[in-house]
Amino acid sequence: MNRYFHNELYDLRSKLILIAEKATQAGRLAVEGFLTSDLEKTQQAIKLDDEIDELEIAIDRASVRYITLRSPVASDVRLIFVAIKASHDLERAGDEAHSIAKRTRNILTRDGTVKNTVAIEEMSKVAFAMMKDAINCFLEEDLEVAQSIMIRDKEVDRLNKENFKKLSAALREGSIDPATEIETIFISKSIERIADHAKNLAEEVIYLLTGE
Repeated sequence: MNRYFHNELYDLRSKLILIAEKATQAGRLAVEGFLTSDLEKTQQAIKLDDEIDELEIAIDRASVRYITLRSPVASDVRLIFVAIKASHDLERAGDEAHSIAKRTRNILTRDGTVKNTVAIEEMSKVAFAMMKDAINCFLEEDLEVAQSIMIRDKEVDRLNKENFKKLSAALREGSIDPATEIETIFISKSIERIADHAKNLAEEVIYLLTGE
């Protein structure tokens, strides 16, 4: 389906693409920092948080301005409200990336290296693919892709539970420091939440396209 965008809507669309790119970049840097014990990457992820926050504010302001000045038709109003919700989910995904980076920094400061990465790599690949597809299905108005994201979220949930079991077993065996175990459990949970925000985006696309 093609949709006519006024200049303001094109600008809004561009900002959404940018916040999605930065949130995904922050998440990937944070996870790579964890997997490779790279403190520099965690620092880069942390620095992106302010840019993501500023973009969310800019999207909110642009949306309010458009509604106030352009008297948009009902379909455009629904699009704008979905865009506001999407930017919020992307900002929250950026917050989770920030959390992963800070917790990784804590582990590296304490242990020098990450010794047990459990299923974080596999889990993050699924979550970031979901995030990429979520913003693409919003931009391309692709209902089929949006629905597929809902299914993939269950795989991330399964891997998160698997990580918890493995880390708990490692703690009982004495092969992992309790503080490191807790940090890693929260890192796994943050990735699961990133997938949840991708699922939220998909739900918003389904609402945009079907009204349900």
